[in-house]
Amino acid sequence: MELTTIHNALHLTDEFRWLEKVLETRLAVRFGQNSEFSAIEEILPPVLNGHDSVYASFVHNHKLSFEERVILLLSIVPYIKPSLFDAFFLRSKDGSILTEFGGVRSGSHNGFQATAETALFVLAGDDFSKRFQLLNYFKSDHLFSKERILTLEKIHPGDPFLSGVITPYGDFLELFTIGTVSKPIFGNSFPAKEITTQYEWSDLVLDDRTLLQVEELMTWVTYGNHIMKNWGLAKKLKPGYLSLFYGPPGTGKTLTAALVAKSTGKPVYRIDLSMVVSKYIGETEKNLANIFQQAENKDWILFFDEADALFGKRTKVNDAHDRYANQEVSYLLQRIEDFDGMTILASNMKSNMDEAFLRRFQSVIHFPMPRITERKRLWETAFPDSCQVEETIDFKKIAGQHEMSGGAIMNVVRYCALMAAKRNSNVITLKDITEGIRREFSKEGKII
Repeated sequence: MELTTIHNALHLTDEFRWLEKVLETRLAVRFGQNSEFSAIEEILPPVLNGHDSVYASFVHNHKLSFEERVILLLSIVPYIKPSLFDAFFLRSKDGSILTEFGGVRSGSHNGFQATAETALFVLAGDDFSKRFQLLNYFKSDHLFSKERILTLEKIHPGDPFLSGVITPYGDFLELFTIGTVSKPIFGNSFPAKEITTQYEWSDLVLDDRTLLQVEELMTWVTYGNHIMKNWGLAKKLKPGYLSLFYGPPGTGKTLTAALVAKSTGKPVYRIDLSMVVSKYIGETEKNLANIFQQAENKDWILFFDEADALFGKRTKVNDAHDRYANQEVSYLLQRIEDFDGMTILASNMKSNMDEAFLRRFQSVIHFPMPRITERKRLWETAFPDSCQVEETIDFKKIAGQHEMSGGAIMNVVRYCALMAAKRNSNVITLKDITEGIRREFSKEGKII
């Protein structure tokens, strides 16, 4: 077992013992029973010496108060030690449920889940003044909400909002237990896949101007957090960084995004727009909001390929559908600007993008078709050392005769390798390259 997990377990054991005393004392005071303590405030929380666990570091770094620690623990008890809440299954003398405890009894969980009402009962009892003060811990501007630590689950229309279950976000539950956060699983709740690459920057062939702009983007990834927090620019600038990559297919847009992630240690997730865009009113916004909520405070890079399908130009308002479509684009613009991480939109053409978006990009990077010298380099480095290229092949001549993107050239390489393997050989022939180029051109209706 990893040391972090052991330390988390030790510190949470101490915390739960403390919480158990708090609960026993509150119930004893409520029912007029004898108790070691006359008030829960007399029960000092554990010191949690050192920062050996993620939980201890979190408590120290955020300087959590007595009340905040209790609320946080109430949210995670059902996931770690549900029996701690068995005391709340008390009933009155006539057998009715004591509603003052709040809480939800889940059939599948078969245990007690604390609600905001539970927290108010534990921390304030019948003290209305203190109860009102405690409501601040459930506001959107509190640490719990802003940093997505815990939330109140949605309630049925008309129910008191305090009846919402206090639920920890999965990331923090994992951090407080196993010490790490699992990568999100691709699906309807998170329609994005992490993109990785085995290539290095030396394998990426771009013109000098494009490469310079990519280096500027890398500078933000490296120093952006520093100038925002340490220089106080967070008060003056919007969070995050928004960049547009535009150019023909196969010119290195996706590879560049993957290399930025690889060199900075930040994961990049490519959003599957087919699972985001919906014909039903409000669904696209909801899907996109869910992605950004999960990515908030994660230091992820979000990559929207063929982004004009989602962030394209707004249309003239001819009917209610057009009006709603424009409202949707406006919402997307606002949501993407509020995201605190890096967002990269990729499009084949800059002109496809809405002008309102373009004005807000921190960088707009053009990925043009490679020129002759760049195509020559792509051809020369495309085939691995395990392949033997015929001596008669002149890559400079091929580069000069055929304008192709890097992606198209790699498709030719794939075809040539397959043909050589089919011949039980590792020799790449001019005939294979020529046929591979012809096949690529035929996709676009071109001929050699």
